[in-house]
Amino acid sequence: MADGLPGSVLFCCDHNAVRSPMAEGLLKRHAGQRIYVQSAGVKNDLEIDGFAIAVCQELGIELGRHQVRTMDEMVEWGDDLESYDLIVALSPASQRRALEFTRFAALDVEYWPIIDPTGLGNTREARLDAYRQARDQLMARIEARFPLRPPS
Repeated sequence: MADGLPGSVLFCCDHNAVRSPMAEGLLKRHAGQRIYVQSAGVKNDLEIDGFAIAVCQELGIELGRHQVRTMDEMVEWGDDLESYDLIVALSPASQRRALEFTRFAALDVEYWPIIDPTGLGNTREARLDAYRQARDQLMARIEARFPLRPPS
């Protein structure tokens, strides 16, 4: 792990439609090529959320092409979840699923209790504010967990 950073991180949440893709995009922007970053969900029954796309676009992060997927699909497609250095769970269900996948693996699973902004707010602006709050919580956790020194 260069600079004490994990070489690869998987973010997971319930549907891979809001928090985990936002976290993936934020860490990719924060770390660049220094960390391999992916995201997945427990279920695959939603598309990427339009509000998540909008609040990340405010920071220049493109989520519109994100393809929702589950951890099970990643395994089916040949991705070895045990090869990640760190799994960050953003919901209790994804934490349980990550721990199931990794019970025999030597990798860390962290739980970050980030608010679920879906369904919050009665107006478009109030909903956007809830998504911004989740985005900003994620960014604060990312900056604290993955402090970066300038490349040498």
